[in-house]
Parts: sequence; C-alpha cells; structure tokens
Amino acid sequence: MSINKETKRITTNTIQKMKEAGEKIAMLTAYDYSFAKIIDGAGIDIILVGDSASNVMAGHETTLPITLDQMIYHASSVIKAANHCLVVVDLPFGAYQSNSEIALASAIRIMKETGAHAVKMEGGEEIIESVKKIVSAGIPVMGHLGLVPQSIYKFGTYTVRAKEETEAHKLRIDAKLLQEAGCFALVLEKIPASLAKEVTENLHIPVIGIGAGQHCDGQVLVMHDMLGINNEFHPKFLRQYLNIFDLATDAVKNYIEDVKNKDFPNENEQY
Repeated sequence: MSINKETKRITTNTIQKMKEAGEKIAMLTAYDYSFAKIIDGAGIDIILVGDSASNVMAGHETTLPITLDQMIYHASSVIKAANHCLVVVDLPFGAYQSNSEIALASAIRIMKETGAHAVKMEGGEEIIESVKKIVSAGIPVMGHLGLVPQSIYKFGTYTVRAKEETEAHKLRIDAKLLQEAGCFALVLEKIPASLAKEVTENLHIPVIGIGAGQHCDGQVLVMHDMLGINNEFHPKFLRQYLNIFDLATDAVKNYIEDVKNKDFPNENEQY
C-alpha cells in the first residue's frame, strides 16, 4: 500500500517519507472549492493554489497581477474541500520580494486567513533571508527554481531555463541554499531532464518537476491544462487527460438548442 493511502492527512513529513521510499508525489493546482473537492477525493498528494490563477481564473497574460488578497480568497475556497492532501499556496509577486519582514507578514496572512499548510516562493539566493525568516516562524516553505514565471519580464521568454552551464551552476547552488534554509520541497520548472535528475539525487528534500523530466520525486501540472479546460496551451511537457473545453462547448450548445426548441424544460422537469 502507498504511503498516501496509509496516511489520514498528508503533511510535509509524509512528502519526505515518500521521497525516501521512492514513492512518486502527485501534485495539481486548484483554485476553487468544487474542483479541489474532486482532486482531493481522487487521492492527490498535494494541491497547489498557484498564482497561475492570474492566468486561468482571471485571464491575465502573466502571473504578476494577482494580489495577496486574491490568493487568500482562492486558498480559502480550496482548503474547505481538502480533507486529505497537503495544500500549498503561492506567495504572489510583490508579497515577498522587497524584504524579509514583508515576506513573513504575507506568509502569516496566508496561513492565518486560509488554513493552508505551506507557502511556495520563487527564487534562490536572493530570497534566502525571507525563506529563513518564514521557516523560523514555523511556516513550511516550498521553493521554486528554473523557469520562475514571476520573473518573466526579466527573462523575456518562457523557453527552457538552465541549458547553459552558467545558469545551471547557479541553479545547483540555489537548490542547496534553499534546502539549507529549511525548504521542505522544491519545484523545478522547465529545465533539462539531466539537470533535474542531478539536483533531485543531490538533495534530501523532495523535488517536484514540471517540464523537468521523469527523474524528479514528483510531478505538478496546472489543472486547467491537464483537464483540457484551457485549449490554447500545448507545451511539450503537458499530457492532457481530458478535453473539457470541447465537452463543455458541446453541452452548452445542446442546452441552447433545447431551450430554443422548447424541449427544455419538459413536463418531468417542472413543478
């Protein structure tokens, strides 16, 4: 039996045990009560309340516009449905970059106002003091390296990161620094699989990949992408498990037709 199924509530300790046992960690994003209930009930290990809500829920081009208040709203909705999995919440752009005091205040707000179990932060050496301060306050932190979407205007592209040795070397160092600062896990996004394998093997904390190959300790995808709610995003790393966009479109068209043809509601659907 898997560690997940033996555990009443997944915690950061559970995730560590899964790495040590070689059990892969499954993580998905969620942003609302209804989908979180489905995902948690299906047996997911971790739900990430991602700042990708800025894209898939609010329609923004990047993750930058979403606010701390909006992240708290989404996380509060998700946590009400999460009876088994670990819930991690992204600290949004602007909520931690300026200094460690602001970072700690943002993390405390998320934990107190949502009931979530951990926060996630993008970056390496430049956020280490903030990571240490948040961890010292008893709040678990998940790191995030590689393609860090909050810095998209700095990179200017969503292409694979750390292909060159200079950037790969910095990523290795940053991963170690985040581990030493107390991160309980690390996300690696869109980097070469060989580099992700090396980092995963050299860290004792779990490493979760997205576009980082099969050798990470776990995988994460955006719910809207893997369920085919979003039909405009088709990166190489994405496996689409359903096509809700087309199914929902057909359902709405059928509803419209039934209303127009006076077929809905019928005699059995009225009082």
